[in-house]
Formats: sequence, structure tokens, C-alpha cells
Amino acid sequence: MANADSKSTNSFLIDIAIILVVSILSVILGGGGILALAINAVVVAVIVFILSIRVIAQWDRMPVLRLGKYEGIIGPGLAFVIPIIDSTPMTIDTRVITTPFKAEKTLTKDNVPVDVEAILFWQVVDSESAVLTVQSYYNSILLASQTAMRDIIGKNELSTVLAGRDIIGEDIQQLIEERVKEWGIKAISVEIRDVTIPTDLQTAMARVATSDREKQARVILAESESLAADKMLEAAQKYERDPYAMQLRALNMMYEISLSGKNLMVFVPTETKGFSIPMPYGVTGIQETVKKQGKQSSKKNANEK
Repeated sequence: MANADSKSTNSFLIDIAIILVVSILSVILGGGGILALAINAVVVAVIVFILSIRVIAQWDRMPVLRLGKYEGIIGPGLAFVIPIIDSTPMTIDTRVITTPFKAEKTLTKDNVPVDVEAILFWQVVDSESAVLTVQSYYNSILLASQTAMRDIIGKNELSTVLAGRDIIGEDIQQLIEERVKEWGIKAISVEIRDVTIPTDLQTAMARVATSDREKQARVILAESESLAADKMLEAAQKYERDPYAMQLRALNMMYEISLSGKNLMVFVPTETKGFSIPMPYGVTGIQETVKKQGKQSSKKNANEK
């Protein structure tokens, strides 16, 4: 841990410098003799006690190295370390940490370059492993997340990456978990925030989507026309069997037209004795049709006998 070692060395040098400066000032100000030495010893003891105090937050942990050897984890609360002999090279945050990461120009299974941005939620669950097994657990998990994302994207096609973000995130989280479990770190979840594809591919996909929608619209319109034609044919057959139904339908159409109040209806005289309306049957026509149907029915019954 380069940063931790540098911090430990700096803390060690600062402790020595403080003690030496205080000792020299005590000797100079107190003069020689036993009294000066006693004052110097008391001042040094007070300084050592102050330097040994560590106040650790509830969510923090500190590893203690005694002469470079790992002694354990302290915290939270008030703790004491021996200046110069003991050192606390780093502070470990045990809360859930949010780390954004991304993979640029990553090829999918169908060779499409994409830029993917995601967020990793992770937590240190074993402070000792995080200190002893990896140099810098924060940088290491960031790099592990990026490589895991590239691996998962390379195994899936573009359509899967765009439509199945939840599945892709779960796969990345599981792969990260396998790689960092020995570091005392738990990958909680991965959320895919954005997937960017090339502009020309976006245009082509938009054209394909538009064509598909137009195709579906035409198919639906054709199906509607076919269904409407079937229903109209069925209605025509019913009207043919019962002329009175056709007459009532025509009257109903005239009533619906008159409801708006903006249409002018003119009754044109016809040769029939029925209502002068644009329809194939008047009253006389209905009577003739009924008589004709009665004769056809009687003739059919006679033939059957």
C-alpha cells in the first residue's frame, strides 16, 4: 500500500519531530538540573499521551502496525496507540460506497462498439482482508469493475445490452463479487446508467423502428378493413332477409344525421308510397318483397311435398 506506507512514514516523522522540539524547548527554557529534566519528562509524557489518542467515527476502522507488524483493527470510539512504535496507515470506511465507472469503445458480441456507464454499490465487510490482501482496495475494485463490465458486454449482443440492463447489471455484479471476495469487499449491486452507441447506428436503428411501426400500422389497417367488410356483408345478409330491418336502419340513420342540427334534409318524391328517403325499399316495396318471399316459400313447400 504505497499511499498507506507514505502516510505511516509521515506520521512517524511528525511524532519524532514534535517530541524533539518540545524536549529541546523544555531544556532551553528550564535550564540545567534535575528540575529541568523532570519538567522535560513531564512535557514529553503529556505530548506522547496526546499523540497516542485516536478518535474513530462509528463507520471507520483503523489498522494498527507495531514496528511494521500488523497488530489488529481499532475502532470505533476512543483508542490509544503508542507514538513512533505504532502507526495507523489508513482509515477504512465500512459504509456502502458508490463508485461510478465506465467502459469506452467496448465491442459487443455482434461487434458493435458501445460506451457504457454504470454505478457500483459496494462495502468493506472484512477490514483485515482489505488491508492485508490488496494494495489499494478502492483502486483495485474500480479496475475490477471495468474489466468485468467489458467481459460481460463482450458476451452479449447489442439488443441484449440495450433491453436487458437489469440482467447485464446482475451479471457484472456477480463477476465482480467473484473477483473481490478475497479482499474483504462485497459488491452489492451494479446499475447501468447509460449506453451510448455510434450516431450512424442510432440513425439506422431509428429507421428500422420507423419501418416496423409503419408495417404494423398497415397490417392493422388491412385487418380492420377486412373485419369491417365481413361485418357489413353479414349485416347486408340480415337486411336482405328482413326488409323491415333495412327500413328501420334507414330511419335511424336519418335521425342520427338530424341530431347535429347543421344538416339539411330534403325529401324527394318517389314513385313508391313509402317515406321518400334514399333507400331501396318503400312501404310498397316492402309489401311486394314480403309477398314475393311468401310465394317462394309456398312454392318450396309444395316441391318438398
